[in-house]
Amino acid sequence: MLNRKTETLLLLLIDLLMVNVAWTLYYQFRVSSELIAKTTEPMFLAPMIAISLFWLLLFLFFGLYRPWYAESRFDELVTVFKTVTAGVVLLFFLIFVDDTITQDPSVSRLLILAYWLLMIVSLSLGRLAYRTMLKRLTLSGVVARDALIVGSFQQSRELYDQVLQFPMLGFRIVGYVSSEAIEEKTRVPHLGSTDDLERILTDTAVQEVLVALPSSEHDRLLDIIGRCSAFNVKIKIRPDMYVIISGQARTNQIYGFPLIEITPTLMQPWERVVKRLMDIAVSLAVIVIGMPFWLIIAAVIKMTSKGPVFYMQERVGKNGRVFRMVKYRSMAADAEKHSGPTWAGKDDPRVTTIGRILRRMHLDEVPQFINILEGSMSLVGPRPERPFFVEQFIKEIPLYRRRLNVRPGLTGWAQVKHRYDASMEDVRQKLRFDLFYIENMSLRMDIKILIHTFFRMITAKGQA
Repeated sequence: MLNRKTETLLLLLIDLLMVNVAWTLYYQFRVSSELIAKTTEPMFLAPMIAISLFWLLLFLFFGLYRPWYAESRFDELVTVFKTVTAGVVLLFFLIFVDDTITQDPSVSRLLILAYWLLMIVSLSLGRLAYRTMLKRLTLSGVVARDALIVGSFQQSRELYDQVLQFPMLGFRIVGYVSSEAIEEKTRVPHLGSTDDLERILTDTAVQEVLVALPSSEHDRLLDIIGRCSAFNVKIKIRPDMYVIISGQARTNQIYGFPLIEITPTLMQPWERVVKRLMDIAVSLAVIVIGMPFWLIIAAVIKMTSKGPVFYMQERVGKNGRVFRMVKYRSMAADAEKHSGPTWAGKDDPRVTTIGRILRRMHLDEVPQFINILEGSMSLVGPRPERPFFVEQFIKEIPLYRRRLNVRPGLTGWAQVKHRYDASMEDVRQKLRFDLFYIENMSLRMDIKILIHTFFRMITAKGQA
């Protein structure tokens, strides 16, 4: 039985083979065409190894090894075309402008065009052959993704019948989880109720959850999505549920079978790489360039109030991992000694004089660039919350777990659109903004949020 890792490895090997085929044909064209005067035979093996590594890294960067079940062959070939074109342009500047290849510009252009065409044709043929093979394996049941159906009995039975009609979906239904009491016998194992969903997901290790509920079951749908958020599963629901999560879902028509996929992130692999590189570059720049100013702030804090300069606090990060977030101390050293964990309110008496200034300009957050540099946080993302409050929020707001699917940020869409948390209603409102960000993540949106945050800083619109 092929799993996702085996499929990816097989596709990678096919790509590697076709890259080498393209290189071999290009080499033969270059040597046998007699377009280039040669005093010595050009190397074959060493450049081929280097070129192969270059292309495999580029394919990973452009997301060519993500699941393509929901995409057409045309979509995949378009991505191959874009990737190969970008790669050949890059190689042109790295290699093909070398005078040792040819001093005739027209010959150089011909060689570049020849290699580009060979790569497009070879990669496309390899991908189409892989798709054809995968289709046959899927129809024969060798390739399949384990899936649960969750929902009401009648809706789930209809969904199961539809799945059977479309074997190319590649779903293998391993069980049914009921949202209501049932008396009739099910055609697949009845594994329990939605209250047991976390245990069932742990025991079955499924890859897909297919939700089938009447359109009136709003709260139950949100509860199911919330329970699934802590697991690495794809969630798909029937089209009539779209009104519940309007603006936070992507609709797919897969082989004529309409589903709505709830996606944890829409960022392409190359965007995630650039986002992390931007985190590292900006953090280093802020820490190093602003070091004299940060030392002055530290000295002022030390001289104006008792206690440490920095305030370390446990926060919940990506996938529920707890880390220690660092800030400039803006409150009295024993601010929560008697009250326990509480939200900071407007004109909070626990805030020191210098702390009030720092909070208005968001300068108390500057030490968090250390957290960003070491990878616990990002420049942009949902703000990390304390474990005490996260436990409360998860109990009261089922979808809150979805915030933990991404790395928390120094700033975020909720921060530029809403005030500080002062009540559970504020948390609910900010969650809407956080979910909007998670479902629409992009470098463009990150830059927009950073610009908004910068103007909030220089206009001192933070909470004191």
